[in-house]
Amino acid sequence: MIGAIVAVVVVAVAVTAFRPVRPLAPARGQGRHGIRHRRRQILGEGISANGYVVARTKASVSAKIPGRLEYLGVREGSNVKRGEVIARIESADYQAALGAARADVAQIEAQLVQARRDLERAKLLEQQKVISSVEAENAVTKVDVTMAQLNASRARTKLAEVNLENTRVRAPFDGTVLRKDAEVGEIVAPASAGGGLTRTAIVTMADLATLEVEVDVNEAYIARVRGGQASRITLDAYPDTSFVGQVRQVVPTADRDKATVQVKVSILDRDPRILPEMGAKVVFLKQEGAPTLRTAAARDGARDGGGAQRRRRAGVGGRERNGLVARGRDRPLAQRSGRDPERTRRRRERGRPPPAALKDGARVRVAGS
Repeated sequence: MIGAIVAVVVVAVAVTAFRPVRPLAPARGQGRHGIRHRRRQILGEGISANGYVVARTKASVSAKIPGRLEYLGVREGSNVKRGEVIARIESADYQAALGAARADVAQIEAQLVQARRDLERAKLLEQQKVISSVEAENAVTKVDVTMAQLNASRARTKLAEVNLENTRVRAPFDGTVLRKDAEVGEIVAPASAGGGLTRTAIVTMADLATLEVEVDVNEAYIARVRGGQASRITLDAYPDTSFVGQVRQVVPTADRDKATVQVKVSILDRDPRILPEMGAKVVFLKQEGAPTLRTAAARDGARDGGGAQRRRRAGVGGRERNGLVARGRDRPLAQRSGRDPERTRRRRERGRPPPAALKDGARVRVAGS
């Protein structure tokens, strides 16, 4: 008796295990594969891209002339104003050159004063017939030459002043010092020279009021991004805080290696916690009323007020026709699916096996000829 009961239980378990399980019906509002809501959610949030915070106004400040760094008056985080002296190069030789140029100007000015006196005396003697007109003309020429020499000396003085001013490194704009690239005592130059012993930049500074986020968007989705589009920015350092952003520019070129297009997003919420080179994620918000990419199935499902769909379909000969196509199962299969019956027939014929009488080397002819 017990053996019979065990046998019945085993048979029941086996039947249950091999019974085909019916798939669960999709929930209301979902598509055939249950992804309808997910697709709408993605479209509502918009696409996202990762990038970094950068400063639109940023510069590596260097000296205009080579020399040894004598003074450095800033450090990381220092706020500077435009035109403020942030560093100075040894300038003893330039100061000496400026002093020599000024002395030369003073000497020539004295010579010019004497030349003008000689000219006045020559004119008086010429009127008294004491000297010839040639000597009077020579006195005029001497005044003109001395005046030209004075102008050249003043120009050299101006050049010496500019060279001395170039030893003072000034801030090009209002900003914050991000990094010191040289220290006092090092050789600095506008261009690299002397290998690793020469510094080309003294400090790196940026205007933190111009911070923005640069992201690379896949070129397949770049059509969904446009200038002025609202966005949401989340920093990797503060994942629980979002900042308001706006697309400032879509760079008009693509990167062929990465198949991406660079997009620059301005940060509208100014916050001192936002620093350059921070990692950021940008979500481009879908604008209300903006055009969206629609699939062919979505276009086929659009209806007008009378329950019919207006479709525009190309004819066989390249002609186009307009018409109202009623929706329902009473239409032919080709009309419902949008397929060409002739094309479907040709595809089926290509898939058929060849006739048994057809052999290699047999003669064939075009059907209908």
